[in-house]
Amino acid sequence: AHMRTVGGLGGLKADPMCPTLVLRAKQLGFCDRQIAEALAGGCTWTDILDIRDKYNIRPSVKQVDTLAAEFPAQTNYLYLTYVGDEHDVQPLRSDVLPAYKDSLYDTAFGKGRLQDGDPYSLPSQKSSTFQGSPKLAPTKGSSGTNISALALPPTSTGPGVEFNRQNSEAVANDGKSSFIVLGSGCYRIGASVEFDWSAVSAVRTLRETGHRAMVINCNPETVSTDYDESDRLYFEELSLETVLEICHFESPTGVMVSVGGQTANNLAIPLAAHGVNIMGTPAKSIDMAEDRSKFSALCDDLGIDQPEWSHFVKIEDALAFAQHVSFPVLVRPSYVLSGAAMRVIDDEEQLKSFLGGAAVVEQEHPVVISKYFTGAREIEFDAVASSGKLINYAISEHVEDAGCHSGDASLLLPAQRINIETHRRVMHVASQLCAALNISGPFNVQFLAQETGHSSSRCVKVIECNVRASRTVPFVSKTLNVNFIELATRIMLGQDVKPVNLHLIEMEFIACKVAMFSFLRLSGSDPRTGVEMQSTGEVACFGKDAHEAFLKASVAAGFKIPKANGGVILSLGKKEDKSQFLPYVPLLAEMGFHLYATSGTGAALDVGEVKLHGKPISWTLLHNAVTQREPNVTSKIKEGVITWVITTPSSRDSQGATAGYFLRRRALEGGCTIVVDLRQACMLIDALYAKWSAERAGDEFWTIQSWQECHRIG
Repeated sequence: AHMRTVGGLGGLKADPMCPTLVLRAKQLGFCDRQIAEALAGGCTWTDILDIRDKYNIRPSVKQVDTLAAEFPAQTNYLYLTYVGDEHDVQPLRSDVLPAYKDSLYDTAFGKGRLQDGDPYSLPSQKSSTFQGSPKLAPTKGSSGTNISALALPPTSTGPGVEFNRQNSEAVANDGKSSFIVLGSGCYRIGASVEFDWSAVSAVRTLRETGHRAMVINCNPETVSTDYDESDRLYFEELSLETVLEICHFESPTGVMVSVGGQTANNLAIPLAAHGVNIMGTPAKSIDMAEDRSKFSALCDDLGIDQPEWSHFVKIEDALAFAQHVSFPVLVRPSYVLSGAAMRVIDDEEQLKSFLGGAAVVEQEHPVVISKYFTGAREIEFDAVASSGKLINYAISEHVEDAGCHSGDASLLLPAQRINIETHRRVMHVASQLCAALNISGPFNVQFLAQETGHSSSRCVKVIECNVRASRTVPFVSKTLNVNFIELATRIMLGQDVKPVNLHLIEMEFIACKVAMFSFLRLSGSDPRTGVEMQSTGEVACFGKDAHEAFLKASVAAGFKIPKANGGVILSLGKKEDKSQFLPYVPLLAEMGFHLYATSGTGAALDVGEVKLHGKPISWTLLHNAVTQREPNVTSKIKEGVITWVITTPSSRDSQGATAGYFLRRRALEGGCTIVVDLRQACMLIDALYAKWSAERAGDEFWTIQSWQECHRIG
């Protein structure tokens, strides 16, 4: 309250109580941005940083007491606090560690995985490789806190701080290079545990190659926050202010932002602007890939095909573009993960309503609107590069059509259904982007492929490029038995990494990744997928073919294989869904399922004249879940007659309380097996039919092999 009465920034600076006020605000937990907002009058967080720098108001680094003060704690769990007068530890680069902590670590797949030739040279022997990083200059502030002055090189545009240019030389003289790995941040859908494997692999590779490694992460569910995974763990939030303060204390040789997901990657630009050395791909390239407008312009310059796009400020411009390319369109903010604030818009009214939300239009970076394609296949390209040249890559494909978020989609590796022409085009475009962005480290490109119809209508379009490790990297690395993050980390250390020979065509198994959802625990949620990620977990399985791998992974994710004489309700929304599903109805009937359908789907079955062995297939009409008429889908679910529900939405509006929503919700709450995506339903029926045919012939459908057996290890 007192901050609001001092008269803005000028009044605060003139107030003799200025350092006391700022220190007290920091002790109460307010960040620089919050203090600036309280002052108002155009004050920014960098102005508060200037004041803190002037009065040496810096946090102390404290150890988490894991022994309840009964004995002296020797722990590497650290945190920052402004309520302290000294640091509990020295910077890691100059700290003396126990012998067992300074030893080399095995990699995720075992020591010696890469068959190294000459020993790798340490980055500290190449001081020219590293630009100035924050240098600790401990002083005693007027507030009594033990603080370290921020430093930036005179040429830097970073506000309120100055760096010591001789920091890299100091690190080289110490002979102990230390690195910071940014984790994935707090626990939430789409940005948590799925990136932790990459962070842990990076830390283990750093330690294996003789370096000291620190982790900044605040998620206790992750392996990266285990006490023995890193030399030092800062259990802190992944905010710019916090990471900068840790960098100022530790003076790291470099900071790795590409293995912690989007949260860490978003800090690359501001950290680089403050003089922090970002390992791997330059921060400018990261910005070009993350900024939708800049990336789309880059694709245009390179002649890379992409959906028609435009960025906008006014709603009128967005409406004009949408009418030009025709609906549906996709609205895509920049610097977001898991499709946050991203929507597929079907008409003008939806567009006006969605763009009216402040969360969309009040963005620091431009919002892009692009043409949305239906019925196209989505392809994932995960790779590791060195100075713009591909080292290793993997191409996988989604079972679902494009439009289902990659975190929710089922993934097949190696890709099973893309033709040679598409494969070559994907490789060519990915190589172009890799070179143009000068990528050194992991990256992911998502493609949209249309392979049906006349050759003139076939195309491969780029959806987006993420210059960081994707959530599919652990799946790819385990499947191919090549740790992509180990390769990327060695590249970022300046080592000469050779490609690992991969023979995807000769693989004797197929891997499939399937998402897991928690809709049942979220009261009233609509169990359906879209462009915004909703899954809370995933599993992966190997199989001798795509059908076995997909069915095995689905069962592991909670799919209950319905009994052959059970009831299946068909409720397909769109006309295209009904017509495309008709060839699969005879397979269900042949396997012995009793077929039920809602009125619209039943009419399509009659019009399509679906037959089995020349005879019409019988089905039973069930009225939808919003009526009281019998027979009704709700009552049949409660009675246990229906055990499998195949329903696809008629629209993309997930807010409407439609008959489809009530069917999906009743099926979920009734313990039924529910499938809400057409492609996934078709794949499941194919897989179940393959299982039924094999067992009918007296053959075993399932193959049970360990990961080691699949890769012939041991």
